[in-house]
Amino acid sequence: MKKKVLATLLVGAMAASLLAGCGTTVETTGSSDTTTAPEKTQTTETAEAGEAGGSDVSADITLWTYPIGEWGNAETVDSLIQDFNKEYPGINVTVEYLDYTNGDDQVNTAIEGGQAPDLIMEGPERLVANWGAKGLMVDLSDILDDTDKSEIYESVLSACVNKEGATYEYPLCMTAHCMAINKTVFEEADAMQYVDAENHTWTTDDFFKAMDAVYAHTGQTVGAVYCSGQGGDQGTRALINNLYGGTFTDADHTKYTADSAENVKAIQALVDSKAIGFDASIAGGDEINLFRQGVLNVAFCWNIAQQLNADNNDAGLTNDGDEILFMAFPSEKATDTKLCGGIWGFGVFDNKDANKIEASKLFIKYMADSAEGTPDAVLSSTYFPVRDTVEGKDLTGLYGDVQTMSEYSTLMQYLGDYYQVTPGWAEARTAWWNMLQQVGSGADVQTAVDEFVGTANAAAAN
Repeated sequence: MKKKVLATLLVGAMAASLLAGCGTTVETTGSSDTTTAPEKTQTTETAEAGEAGGSDVSADITLWTYPIGEWGNAETVDSLIQDFNKEYPGINVTVEYLDYTNGDDQVNTAIEGGQAPDLIMEGPERLVANWGAKGLMVDLSDILDDTDKSEIYESVLSACVNKEGATYEYPLCMTAHCMAINKTVFEEADAMQYVDAENHTWTTDDFFKAMDAVYAHTGQTVGAVYCSGQGGDQGTRALINNLYGGTFTDADHTKYTADSAENVKAIQALVDSKAIGFDASIAGGDEINLFRQGVLNVAFCWNIAQQLNADNNDAGLTNDGDEILFMAFPSEKATDTKLCGGIWGFGVFDNKDANKIEASKLFIKYMADSAEGTPDAVLSSTYFPVRDTVEGKDLTGLYGDVQTMSEYSTLMQYLGDYYQVTPGWAEARTAWWNMLQQVGSGADVQTAVDEFVGTANAAAAN
């Protein structure tokens, strides 16, 4: 399958489509969201016995997956499971495709009804800090051997393991969230002089100069601090934290620190900018659509999936054909930028069925820890592997000569602290967009931020 997937990638980067059907991906619990992924259920039949590998495990298991790249596409997942079934023909996998509008409700309803899926694919915010913290997940430490621990990036692995040492997520792929600009409009406004286009970085001072230049040229809002809900809030957090070097939590992930003088200064600077608007009517996915439509010329909700999206035009272009340039968030020293990361992998709900748990672990090991399955599983995510090698197979050149992937990978050096596993995360996220709404409505910045931190830390303490 790898040749087929990589060929599709190459065609997509060079022409009009990358892994056809790629959805709009933004974070909703520190991870990803989509505005296009369909809700559907697909059962993949097991392979013929003649194609079988050496396993005699037999089980019917369910996989629920959020739309992580093409893991939200039934055709792609079917192909992955068919390859898995060549080695494990007795394991039948039924897949439920979730979105980020109703997905959490579906999972929580299933949990309450005693019908949780066997496998679930998402990030540590859900698998570790939420369901894992509630005692609902299986500890996967037994399938994480010393070789795995040496190969998986330490920062990734630490996010998948709780403070007691239980591994509730086996990681597969990762990315760095960023922002984007309409390069065509920036050039027309003579604002590219403030952008390091080669390194995709800029300073805070140059960011505001560029905003002013584009605003003067277009006479309309350049970028929006979206805050109708939590969708894509990694963008607003990263923007505010980076402008003057603030933090969102402490290093030990025990409390929220967004009330720092640096963050208050950053929010006030955004409020004072004529080029930036606070928009309580849109969330991250809406902002992306407005950016693609040319209504906005800056997007704070961006990542590699967006850069490769070819739904309405060639990848890297707006709907009208303007060139899109992805950018790190601005900081006082450009190379000090700290980007929010996305980590995705697999977790197993403890449904008290040892046979299904064993089958689920075999699925995870095939997809995330095998020379046969991992390359295609990562490629299908459209993100980057969490390790350089797997079973001796090099993963660093997984995307071959796909220029956009190679160029985007330079942002990975700017990945910041994965603070999304701080206790009280769900409550903190709600309080965050409520705070932005208050500020956008004219509330005193310090007062609103103090209220946010009080609410978030109260949740963390519980």
